[in-house]
Amino acid sequence: MVGPSRPQFVLFGSSIVQLSFGNGGWGSSLSEIYSRRADVFVRGYYGWNSRRAVQVLDEIFPKDASVQPSLVIVYFGGNDSMGPHSSGLGPHVPLPEYVENMKKIALHLKSLSKTIRIIFLSCPPVDEVRVRSNASAYFSELVRTNELCKKYSDACIKLCEELDIKVVDLYSALQTISNWQTACFTDGIHLSSEGSKIVAKEILKVLREATEWSPSLHWKSMPIEFPEDSPCDLVAADGKRTLNPSTWNFHWENQWD
Repeated sequence: MVGPSRPQFVLFGSSIVQLSFGNGGWGSSLSEIYSRRADVFVRGYYGWNSRRAVQVLDEIFPKDASVQPSLVIVYFGGNDSMGPHSSGLGPHVPLPEYVENMKKIALHLKSLSKTIRIIFLSCPPVDEVRVRSNASAYFSELVRTNELCKKYSDACIKLCEELDIKVVDLYSALQTISNWQTACFTDGIHLSSEGSKIVAKEILKVLREATEWSPSLHWKSMPIEFPEDSPCDLVAADGKRTLNPSTWNFHWENQWD
């Protein structure tokens, strides 16, 4: 670990997390936004469901770690909500078990420290037309419907309300633009840069509005590393002073709130 130490943000989930640093992903956006404020760690696993996640909770989030995360953002549900395969194999997890698994994840994370903060992301919708047209000879039929996605999303949101955990309703958030089916996904399932922009915006909204969290984890409220002025900084046009660039963000593609 390199220093100085910073708060740790961990993104934990399936492919929407694993892929979050590519293609203008929401993970890379958070990393840029929190540059010099927090370190963003990705623990994303393509194809995983909540059942697989529960099996390795102690390995990914050991209770005896010397440093515990300040924030964990959790996403599982898209693979769980797939229709079951006749063989009994595959990622489908029945809804009651999905809820119980997500509860186990939440309670494990809460047990790590008194100051840990948690945000769940609910199951997003899919572009059913593209999902059906992207059939592959390598896989059995992928049964993904928005009816199933909605059930798992609603169940996640309800659980978060019961456990007092912050949640982003991805099922609704991604449908706030009229052409969401084509704009928000690369393949009907995984997020495009436009879809990721919505996810990042919703996460920042939660962090901004969580006024009861102390200290605040919204980027504008967090201290920045090495903020002091230095004679080594760029010289101003008047030639008499330097300009401190530690908080400059004019180069951002998106001006985040």
